[in-house]
Amino acid sequence: MKKSKLFFLIPYVLWLSLFVIAPIILITINAFKGDDGFTLKNFQQFFVNGTFLRMTLNSFWYAFLITLITLLISYPIAYILSQMKNQQFWLLLIILPTWINLLLKAYAFIGIFSKHGLLNNFLRLFGIAPANILFTDFAFIFVAAYIEIPFMILPIYNAICDINPAVIQAAYDLGASKWQTFIKVLWPLSKSGVESGIQAVFIPSLSLFMLTRLIGGNRVITLGTAIEEYFMTTMNWSMGSTIGVVLIVLMVIVMLFTSSDHHHKKEIKL
Repeated sequence: MKKSKLFFLIPYVLWLSLFVIAPIILITINAFKGDDGFTLKNFQQFFVNGTFLRMTLNSFWYAFLITLITLLISYPIAYILSQMKNQQFWLLLIILPTWINLLLKAYAFIGIFSKHGLLNNFLRLFGIAPANILFTDFAFIFVAAYIEIPFMILPIYNAICDINPAVIQAAYDLGASKWQTFIKVLWPLSKSGVESGIQAVFIPSLSLFMLTRLIGGNRVITLGTAIEEYFMTTMNWSMGSTIGVVLIVLMVIVMLFTSSDHHHKKEIKL
């Protein structure tokens, strides 16, 4: 029995080794590689150069905005969805956009936000001149939030569905208002889903590069665009690997910061 379990683990271990562990090891080696062998020059340049620090702050700022917007939209949707009939049908509609290629969705929004696109044609009906919507921070954040919303809704929805309805009803019976029930009962019990959603949205948002180019233009500069630039344009793989290592470390820190110990039961105070 144990041998059969180990046998089925082999494909998973091979996949993890080839496409996760090996690339991380390679970029780590490249990050410490210089003309004369081992060096910390690349990391020194990253932390001393103000341009890289601005990129890091920009990455966190945009990731924070995208995550905040998706959370504010997704939590009410997840709660309403948990109360509806035919939940599987509505879940399918939410998941469906994730099946479409990211590049196709980006080009679709280019057509919508362009000067002769759908949105500007609609604004012309009200006598509003063509607005410059594409290649703005608004366009980038809007499209990124739209793409990431399903990954925020699903874990929150699952967490809310796991809550015993009797607990919510007990709060009402004890005289709690809807707001008190949300703050003292619903939010603490669904916090694990919120944390998972934040991880699923914030971490990928740190490394976005395709949307920054296609939707944000040159206005949006993040660590993701810097990595693309160093690997694909300047061919400075050592510096690109250095930024990649820093980004991985930042992602791990975010994961640790947004994770909590769910083995202990939360105490609910009404």
